[in-house]
Amino acid sequence: MAETLNLIGAGHVGRVLGRLFAQHGCFRIQQVLTRSAQSARQAVDFIGAGSVAAGYDQLRPASVHLLAVGDDQIVPACEALAQAVSLKNSIVFHCSGALASDRLQAAREAGALVASVHPIRSFADPAAVAVQFSGTFCGIEGDAAALAVLTPALQAIGAQPVPIDASAKTVYHAAAVFASNYLVTVLDAALRAYQAAGIPEPVARQMAQPLAAESMANVFRLGAAAALSGPIARGDMATVARQQQAVGQWDAATGALYQALVAPTMDLADRKRK
Repeated sequence: MAETLNLIGAGHVGRVLGRLFAQHGCFRIQQVLTRSAQSARQAVDFIGAGSVAAGYDQLRPASVHLLAVGDDQIVPACEALAQAVSLKNSIVFHCSGALASDRLQAAREAGALVASVHPIRSFADPAAVAVQFSGTFCGIEGDAAALAVLTPALQAIGAQPVPIDASAKTVYHAAAVFASNYLVTVLDAALRAYQAAGIPEPVARQMAQPLAAESMANVFRLGAAAALSGPIARGDMATVARQQQAVGQWDAATGALYQALVAPTMDLADRKRK
């Protein structure tokens, strides 16, 4: 029989993992505890397994405890769990991308093995993610014995676990911000600069798209250094200086962004030439 799992917190990530673990027989979902009985019932219905726990005092011991709560709730939830349930020889893990498994110290002191599993994707539509989860990368770190149990379970639901350095967890999480959020910010700067030259916004998007799409494709195909092109890659620093001055005069904040990107782009160009 599959090992039991208690789910603490059942937002989008918790519900998806709970459903997939149950469907693939990785763990037997035992209890679900959330801030309200109604949301716990909705989570149980979504998962298709488990029962509602009205409070920590109603939780039964389980082989695995998943803390699918917000980052600011991981420590208090772990402490409450350790006070309510025997955790000796169990596994406690959370799904934060920004915090390491060391935030689960209360569980470790209570005799549990601890870990973190961070699925790298958007969970805006849980039902769709549950169907299309295969291939999802998951950053994992924690106690080796805990990962020895969690890794095959993740692989069984189609995930691709990637071990990460727990001491660099915040930098790891920032990687997603660079690859997603800040990429949008840089593209917005490009669109606004086109518009400053009198180009309508819809046309600006059409003009920027092939440049951005081809650059991204080259990065993922060749690597960042090989994909770099433009004045810095050519060593044309006179053009860079003129652009920096012009952009700063047009919009100070965007000029500061341009200036901040010069030095790391020069480093990238040096790598390209090696």
